Amino acid sequence: MPLTLMHALPPSRHASVRPRLCPRLCPRLCPRLCPRLCPRLSFSASASPSPANVVFDAIRSPESFMTHLSACHSPRIPLLTLWTTSYCTHSPGLLRALTGLVLSGVGQPEGGVALASVEMDAPDIAANPTDPNNLALMYMINSVPTLLSFDAGEAQTDTRVTDTASLADHAFLRQWIRTEARRHGQRGAGGPASFSGLFGK
Repeated sequence: MPLTLMHALPPSRHASVRPRLCPRLCPRLCPRLCPRLCPRLSFSASASPSPANVVFDAIRSPESFMTHLSACHSPRIPLLTLWTTSYCTHSPGLLRALTGLVLSGVGQPEGGVALASVEMDAPDIAANPTDPNNLALMYMINSVPTLLSFDAGEAQTDTRVTDTASLADHAFLRQWIRTEARRHGQRGAGGPASFSGLFGK
C-alpha cells in the first residue's frame, strides 16, 4: 500500500493495517524490531526456563513437611531433605554446604530441586517417637545426618545417604543433587548405574 494512501486512512483503519503487514514483511526480524506488534511470536521464540532451585524453611512438624511436599508437586521437582537434630555436630556445616550448592544452581539445568532440613527433635516431631505417623519412624531414619530425597511424594530410599565421608565430599553432593534433579516426578533416578552403588552406605 503506498505510504500516502496509508496516511490518508482514518485512524481506526490505519491501526488495523500495521499488525497484518508486519509479520509478512519481517517474519524473522519482527520480534526484535516491533515486539509490541507481535507479542505472540516474540514469546514463542524463547525457551521455557527450568524451575528455579528453592530452599525452604526447616521442617518442624508433619504439617510443614506435607506443605513442602505439596509445593514440589506442581513443578515436579524433588524435595531434598537433611534429617538432623540440635545435638548433631555435623549437620550445621552440611546444611550450609547443601544450601550453597542449591542456591548456586546445582541441579537446576537437570530440572531443579528444593531443599529443607528436618529437625527430628522439634517438639511436634519428637513428641511421639513410637507413633506410626512419626516422620523419622515412617521413613526409617536411624542416624543423623541423613540425606533423603522425595520425588512425587515418595521417599527415594535407594539413594539415601548416611555415610559421613560422602556427606563431607562436595563433589559427591553435587552429583547427588544432579542425580535427584533428573527424576522430574518419575521417581526413577537419572544417574548412571555405577553412581547408585555409592548410596545407602
